[in-house]
Amino acid sequence: MDNELPLLGIELIESLGMRLLAAIAVFLVGRWLANLATNFLKRVMARGDVEDTLEHFLGNLIYYTLMAAVVIATINQLGVETTSLLAVVGAAGLAVGLALQGSLSNFASGVMIVGFRPYKVGDYIEGGGIAGVVVEVQIFTTILCTGDNKQIIVPNSQIMAGEIINYSANSTRRIDLVAGCGYDDDIDKVRSVIEGILEAEERILDDPAPLVAVSELADSSVNFIIRPWVNSGDYWAVRRDLTEQIKKRFDAEGLTIPYPQRDVHVYKHKSE
Repeated sequence: MDNELPLLGIELIESLGMRLLAAIAVFLVGRWLANLATNFLKRVMARGDVEDTLEHFLGNLIYYTLMAAVVIATINQLGVETTSLLAVVGAAGLAVGLALQGSLSNFASGVMIVGFRPYKVGDYIEGGGIAGVVVEVQIFTTILCTGDNKQIIVPNSQIMAGEIINYSANSTRRIDLVAGCGYDDDIDKVRSVIEGILEAEERILDDPAPLVAVSELADSSVNFIIRPWVNSGDYWAVRRDLTEQIKKRFDAEGLTIPYPQRDVHVYKHKSE
């Protein structure tokens, strides 16, 4: 009887050890298969010209779904009844879901982003108080890259909660500039100079035609609105170049660019 107890202990340890090794093997092989299946599906979607935004989102969703199945299979290999475990997980999931309402909201917003596509990977957007180029749309977050190369991770719900400005949605954009000249300047000459600058700029589109017109008789200047159209990718470069050329040509043509000023008149009164 005394000899049987050590034997039972050894057999139990061996049994648990074998189950543990089998569980580790199931987990490692399952994770490898999950990665393999996810990469395969991503390649299939890439060949099918699936949009990058949808490809990354579905890839992440498929991977985590497969890994959940792998974890359940690993626990089952250890001898734990998965049926009762799933019931416990379901009950705990309700409590966790209530505690993680923000994460669930981010997930739902991610589904809406992929479904309605207000933006995609590569677009320059402004949303959730952040502006940048969309690098990736994940299950819970959107990754943006700013103009100074900072990576910003924004919760999807934060972006969907407000307005989204997509600067890359259309192929062309209009540049809105205002240039002022002095009241003593010839406005016909000013208009001619501005139109000449626009004609010399090859990146400005002919259709729609640029607009140059007097918009306001301001306190210190006569203001012209300048509204040429360009390809979206040329917007900032053309805007900078036009601003510089207007200043240089106004100086060369003897045209003034007024700035706010105030005349002060001093009156002297003789004392009694």
